[in-house]
Amino acid sequence: MKKTFAVLAGAAIGIAALGTAVKAETVLTLSSWLPPGHPIVAQMIVPWAENVKKATDGRVSVQILAKGLGHPKVHFDIAKDGLADVTYSVHGYTPGRFLATKAVEMPFLGDSAEALSVAYWRVHEKHLAKADEHAGVKLLSLFTHGPGAIHTAKKDIKSVADMAGVKYRIGGGVVNDVATSLGTVPLLKPASKNYELLSNGVADGTLLPMESIKSFKILDLVPHTTQVPGGLYNVSFFLVMNTDSFNKLSKEDQAAIESVSGEAFAKLAGQAWDKVDMEGLEAMKANGNTVMTADDAFVADIKEKTAHIEAAWVKEIKDKHGIDGEAVMKDIRAEVAAYK
Repeated sequence: MKKTFAVLAGAAIGIAALGTAVKAETVLTLSSWLPPGHPIVAQMIVPWAENVKKATDGRVSVQILAKGLGHPKVHFDIAKDGLADVTYSVHGYTPGRFLATKAVEMPFLGDSAEALSVAYWRVHEKHLAKADEHAGVKLLSLFTHGPGAIHTAKKDIKSVADMAGVKYRIGGGVVNDVATSLGTVPLLKPASKNYELLSNGVADGTLLPMESIKSFKILDLVPHTTQVPGGLYNVSFFLVMNTDSFNKLSKEDQAAIESVSGEAFAKLAGQAWDKVDMEGLEAMKANGNTVMTADDAFVADIKEKTAHIEAAWVKEIKDKHGIDGEAVMKDIRAEVAAYK
């Protein structure tokens, strides 16, 4: 296995900002399934890697492999099995595997990825960690994207009735329940498949944060966008590390990496997402796309038709893990509301 790691590391793309003449004592490989220019990579993962090198005084560096080592849905196991040292992905890409992480994916949790991501980490540490759903890896951080919106190819969406029968690409997790409850036909595929599905007419639209329409180059494919105040949904992401790789580091370097992960990374990622969401909105407007905000009646209808999702999760998390789901949701909302 060590020989495999050596080959992968040799094929890795060194992060440009980390390039120095001094060789780090430890090089961690990171498998990324998104292109280098995507905001998750360029504005979240790369800055985190820079912070790791700085925090460890150059003793640890991170290299992004030239090509992701598998489908986004297997990236948790890529880290768990040691095929790469570090990975990130979406919990919902593996339906049924994660339950506690759905807490942060509920509708109407807020309009800021930064506030929600920080709240998520704090509430995970207080309540959700006891579910131990990241067993087998070192959990470095958790984060969410910006508030999910409705993007459609052929028509404006002004009501729940307008969504009936529309085929939306969705990322899994709570958004699948939301899409189903609103009468759509959900297509469970990773975000990287958006262009393919939309350009071929397989999907009629997609549910994504504002940023992603620009990032995935689908501005012309979904010219009708409806924003939902508070977010139609959110998506939970993880950043994890192989347990053995983490344990082989010195206590000093472990602590250094933890200092730039956890809440620090959640904040970094959330800030970046809020920024690129605004850039995505500006790009839509510049492209002549229709961008509207769901009115009170539309919002009320969404709330009525999706209220059962949170209620069901509260019961399930109690039954499976003994966690007080009502307290979890109350604390998430309180943290978001108080965040400055």
